[in-house]
Amino acid sequence: MTDYKTLIDAETWAFIERTNSYYPPDTIDYTVAQQRGIYDRMCREFFAGYPEGVTVETSAIATPTHDIPIRIYRSTPEAAVTVLYFHGGGFILGGLDSHDDVCAELCSRTGYTVVSVDYRLAPEHLHPAAFDDVMSAFEWAASTTQSSILLCGDSAGGNLAAAVSHATRGHPRKPIGQVLIYPGLGGDRSKGSYVTHAEAPMLTMRDLEFYKHIRSGGQERIGDATLAPLADTDFSNLPPTVLITAQCDPLSSDGEAYRDRIIAAGGQATWFEEPGLVHGYLRARHTVGRARASFTRIVDATAALGQGSWLW
Repeated sequence: MTDYKTLIDAETWAFIERTNSYYPPDTIDYTVAQQRGIYDRMCREFFAGYPEGVTVETSAIATPTHDIPIRIYRSTPEAAVTVLYFHGGGFILGGLDSHDDVCAELCSRTGYTVVSVDYRLAPEHLHPAAFDDVMSAFEWAASTTQSSILLCGDSAGGNLAAAVSHATRGHPRKPIGQVLIYPGLGGDRSKGSYVTHAEAPMLTMRDLEFYKHIRSGGQERIGDATLAPLADTDFSNLPPTVLITAQCDPLSSDGEAYRDRIIAAGGQATWFEEPGLVHGYLRARHTVGRARASFTRIVDATAALGQGSWLW
């Protein structure tokens, strides 16, 4: 058994306990509607507000079948970079409000325009609905802005960002970089962090199996890189990639595996495993020193990739 009492510090335990008070560990046993209500309330409780100087506009991308809600954050009139941000939530939770303050702070601290994408959720909309929506968001950004496009996402959103990177390698406006925050990329669940941290606080293997099943409607889709980017057979020509994972998280090994595949294919990738942190620590960035430092790493990586710099 992994001894989390020694790995996790007092600040992080306080964050875990606060999270559990709003979002109990057995929440996946509730209906999806109940889970969403609990998750949305938790996100409201952690909301940190907008930094000064950030303007926010809620809009939508029209597609032939439906509109995709988006929220656009600006701190300068004509930013050279547009960050497409895809939120986490296991493909069933979250939306424009769940990561509202994170996107606003990312905008403020980088000076880039940030566009949060409210992709369709399972089980009402099974895979590939979410992937189709983020691809539509990429095409919208490519056709409506002259700025460079950078991808960023956490957890489920990190999965979607990587899937877009794989799908757009031949696009004339291909992304200039991607920042993936504790992403689930479809790695080997029989080894590494999937075993060592199967019972980690905040995210367990039972949770992951639930999200995997509900996203796909229970169908096995082996080899589908739009579902699991690590299932791709070609990792060449991907954008420069920064992966940031939490040590106490069953998904952490996906960051290492994805980095290794990109480097083996001749690309640029780096992986940081944040000691003692847990899945979902973005919400702890104002109360936990380790999470604050990691968010600064995320901001710095986003800023550097947007400038075309490779610092690692």
